[in-house]
Amino acid sequence: MRSLFGLFTNHPATVGETYLEHMAMSFGFSMRMLGGCLACLVHGLLPFLFVRTGSDQIRVLHDRMVAHRDRRPSRIDGRSGGNA
Repeated sequence: MRSLFGLFTNHPATVGETYLEHMAMSFGFSMRMLGGCLACLVHGLLPFLFVRTGSDQIRVLHDRMVAHRDRRPSRIDGRSGGNA
């Protein structure tokens, strides 16, 4: 049972989060990505709209996910945290 629990908690722990914190962050990233995706689709049809929205979303996501991530050594194998 402990190993099953680990499936849900090991990765979030490598980025300094609990399972629920990690889920909330992931959902937040996905909503920002969805918004950026929709803006890019509209921009493809109407290039005068959402001129910077896609690139702005990428910058925000990079800042939150890569530049300011809390990376802690994994308790499993000693590697640093991976992707969200």
